[in-house]
Amino acid sequence: MEHRLERVYVETERHRISGAITLARDGYRSRVTDVLNASERDFLPMTDCTVELIGREGQGTQHDMIAISRRHIVLVIPEAEGGPMLRAADERAA
Repeated sequence: MEHRLERVYVETERHRISGAITLARDGYRSRVTDVLNASERDFLPMTDCTVELIGREGQGTQHDMIAISRRHIVLVIPEAEGGPMLRAADERAA
């Protein structure tokens, strides 16, 4: 099966996380919601991540890989759809 990486913005009650998740290229499990709703998975693995604490200033920490408990996820936004990380980059470029 072929895969692709999709950059996403994930927020928990305490953290903002920007990174990539692995999805199938097409068909079954090719959407972000497919991975989030997979009942056999307790964790969402992400690569190339920046983790920031909500309510604290600073750049955050960089991680090659993290796993986020699905039960702690409050929201997920694909960065291609204009998630907060892309909007901030656009504002800096302007």
